[in-house]
Amino acid sequence: MKIVGPFSQIITLDNLPLRGPLHDRQLQVLADGGILVRGDALVAVDDFNRLRQDYRQAAVEEVLQPAVLLPGFVDCHTHLCFGGSRAMDYAMRNAGHSYLDIARAGGGIWSTVQMTRGATEEDLLTSLIARISRHVAEGVTTTEIKSGYGLSLDEELKMLRVIQQASAHTSATLVPTCLAAHIKPRDFEGAPHEYLAMLVQDLLPKVKNENLANRVDIFTEETAFSVPDSRWYLQQAKILGFNITIHADQFSAGGSALAVEMGASSADHLEASGRAEIQALAQSHTVAVVLPGASLGLGMHYAPARKLLDAGACVAIASDWNPGSAPMGDLLMQASVMAAAEKLTTAETFAGLTGRAAAALHLYDRGSIAPGKKAHVQAYACADYREILYHQGKMKPVQVWC
Repeated sequence: MKIVGPFSQIITLDNLPLRGPLHDRQLQVLADGGILVRGDALVAVDDFNRLRQDYRQAAVEEVLQPAVLLPGFVDCHTHLCFGGSRAMDYAMRNAGHSYLDIARAGGGIWSTVQMTRGATEEDLLTSLIARISRHVAEGVTTTEIKSGYGLSLDEELKMLRVIQQASAHTSATLVPTCLAAHIKPRDFEGAPHEYLAMLVQDLLPKVKNENLANRVDIFTEETAFSVPDSRWYLQQAKILGFNITIHADQFSAGGSALAVEMGASSADHLEASGRAEIQALAQSHTVAVVLPGASLGLGMHYAPARKLLDAGACVAIASDWNPGSAPMGDLLMQASVMAAAEKLTTAETFAGLTGRAAAALHLYDRGSIAPGKKAHVQAYACADYREILYHQGKMKPVQVWC
């Protein structure tokens, strides 16, 4: 066993409700605290000196003061596995060109598909490990990672196998998701529903048999897959034993209502969600995942996080790190900036990055600092937890444990 501390403050984020608004006065703040760790589990959280007295045989790892301890962040929506760059898309979009203009110039999702298909497993693994390592250094100890840039049987399996291999190269937790239903690939000659049928028949059983992912995602949008086609696909995925999530309401509404209807773990994006969608999510068990990185990357408004919270929804915040619409990948900075725009409390922001994000992945063993939870924690060189969001992402953790 090992005692780590002392910390000027430990922000436990323990005993917070999973749903609805939060006030900063609900935060449990432990001054001059420490944690007792056995293996990868938290055994005790208490006054640092008391821990030293009660557990005299435990090793002690002292930290430099001042330091504020938070749970590790959970990024519950990313596309970290990809080949190439979409810098051309970004420059063209900022210059006022349309999505169609960019696609005609050779950009868009299909360009990433081509670059990902052209990359070897070794190339994809090397770049993926580098992105994961940066995420860990910035306090993210659990990361969901989607496929979706292969869009064929062999290439989707390649991506999922690379994500699986990457787990051996990091102490962080990686959660793979099969997003083969990202768009209908240009080189598939049939209709969208025929492509989805191929995935159900040929791909998803292999994903399940090789234990490559337990989650299935689909992009429900006018430019991707319709609500009826998405409903059928997700029904089949559930029959096969997958948990489901949906890219929902990014540009047009419809996906979040389907997520609620299907009992999806989460509905992600929600920039186009209106009053009816907000109320439906608030009355469901589906986590509302907002993606400020996509709003920043596309130059569009944020998802209605404030309205979702006030209605009683469970709101998580994720980076959407991807090469096209959200290339930055800095989860803390994105959350800090969105919190100022949407008027989210510090408690709501931190909860959206930890326990509520973990709930979107059904990981209830992390997201707070409490006995029995995973020892996924991070320390910041400050004496007041409010400094962290105040610096809008420029203050990074000085140490991360996972």
